[in-house]
Amino acid sequence: MDNALKVSGSVAAAGDGSFLESVESYIDRAFGHLDLPEGLAERIRACNSTYTVRFGVRLRGRMYSFTGWRSVHSEHVEPAKGGIRYDSAANASEVEALAALMSLKCALVDVPFGGSKGALCIDPKQWEVHELERITRRFTQELAKRNLISPGRNVPAPDMGTGEREMAWMADEYKRTGPSDIVNANACVTGKPLSRGGIAGRAEATGRGVQYAIHCYLRDLAQGGIDGRRDLSAMKVIVQGFGNVGYHAAKFLTEEDRAKIICIVERDGFVFNPDGLDIEAVNSHRIRTGSILDFPGAQSSTEKERGLEIECDILIPAAMENAITIDNASRIRAKLVAEAANGPVSFQAERILQQNGIVILPDLFVNAGGVIVSYFEWVKNLTHIPFGLMERRRRERRNSQITSALESMTGKPFPEDMRGEFLEGGREVDLVRSGLDDVMRGAYDRMAKVLSEKPEIKDFRTAAYYIALHQIGDAYKAIGI
Repeated sequence: MDNALKVSGSVAAAGDGSFLESVESYIDRAFGHLDLPEGLAERIRACNSTYTVRFGVRLRGRMYSFTGWRSVHSEHVEPAKGGIRYDSAANASEVEALAALMSLKCALVDVPFGGSKGALCIDPKQWEVHELERITRRFTQELAKRNLISPGRNVPAPDMGTGEREMAWMADEYKRTGPSDIVNANACVTGKPLSRGGIAGRAEATGRGVQYAIHCYLRDLAQGGIDGRRDLSAMKVIVQGFGNVGYHAAKFLTEEDRAKIICIVERDGFVFNPDGLDIEAVNSHRIRTGSILDFPGAQSSTEKERGLEIECDILIPAAMENAITIDNASRIRAKLVAEAANGPVSFQAERILQQNGIVILPDLFVNAGGVIVSYFEWVKNLTHIPFGLMERRRRERRNSQITSALESMTGKPFPEDMRGEFLEGGREVDLVRSGLDDVMRGAYDRMAKVLSEKPEIKDFRTAAYYIALHQIGDAYKAIGI
């Protein structure tokens, strides 16, 4: 086996504390750099409310009981925004941590949402599609009773274990509850299918945002790239988690940036090829077999912990929280960690990574693509106008005129390989990607500015938390809280 794979295994370390404790520790550290009125820090730190709902659904000839949560961390801006995950390990503490991250994430990227999050304690793989639909609709009814789903108050989205299908069910069930604002009812959730009021580019948004986040870092002259290199085609990347986020991040980095994805880590193990993996082929293999293991042309191992510890340039944890703990942090051999998941690096583990010279791009920034494009979808639903509708043909005419003028001035035809793209007036997905790129660049620039102007803040995560908490604090002060 390749020498890169000769590393020891690891298990989760109890000394890291809970996911919520890590988030609160990061918040407290950033508060040390802020001058807030007495009591305001405590108000910002705590979740406003966490609701537990329990309901029954008759399935398979008997009654099954389910437990779900919806936590609202901050309503300094409304509506509150955040995904709903289906996971048998979900709990209230996890939901509160995720809600806090949503508040901070929206503030960092300057999207006008408060923070919320939801979960249903369920393994979706154990249920047939029609059963999941009944469960989802009942959950939606419980949320609607408490005003925890509404275009103007609380807007769910997909998360782990949910997707476009579940969002379409939720939106339809919300409409059936008879909301007062039925015209804008489609905006009650985001991440819907295009046919049900969704927006092009939403499914890929978080993975696309990961790509843009890495681009931002490599463009930053103050950071010096990765060992002086800025070209992704010369870099080796490891992706942990091959769900929606990990798959799209890997796909874009290989197809558009020519990076080498040398290892993909999943729940049941990892596959490794030092020359790079064919992402679409791995995905097809997984769909066909139910696992990435035994992918032809790659080494497979069931010791998933070892996959994170292979030497690489960029490590993208895109699975669950606390993937990197004090137990395995010292064995991470990446130069840059781009947090595509929520909370993949524990508070204690972060110190070890930093001591080893590893740069961390924080989750507040890296995985913000989903909520940014969710914002675009929400705006589209409220305006009832598709993106680009009012400008596309004007742009096409203008670009056609520019093409003709260039051909006339140069006496040469416009290059055929560029003509089609140049004349295109802008599809919705192109506008969404452009908007996402712009918002991600703005957020990165704000973090970089804090790092340059405040020498006492030395890492991207603290800079991100500082910006977000400062903005939330200003919002609370402005409304007299």
